[in-house]
Amino acid sequence: MDIEVVEKKKDKLKIAVKGETHSLLNLIRENAWRVGAKSASYVIEHPYLSDPKIIIKSEKPKRILSNSAQLVINQATDFGKEFGAQSKKR
Repeated sequence: MDIEVVEKKKDKLKIAVKGETHSLLNLIRENAWRVGAKSASYVIEHPYLSDPKIIIKSEKPKRILSNSAQLVINQATDFGKEFGAQSKKR
């Protein structure tokens, strides 16, 4: 995965995320809303010809993106622990 900053303003951050799909971008977008983004979206202009981009609008968009990514990590860790516990029961 490669990340490229496409646009950076005081209240907006737009990054291209090479090699990713709806799965990761949708998680980041959804969690950005949870951690206080004014606006969070992503766009994949063409599935084969363009890199997906995520757009965060907030007073501190870099912090929102960082917190959102950390929340994804926490959710994946929790899922792994719960899955491990449940699979031992059977």
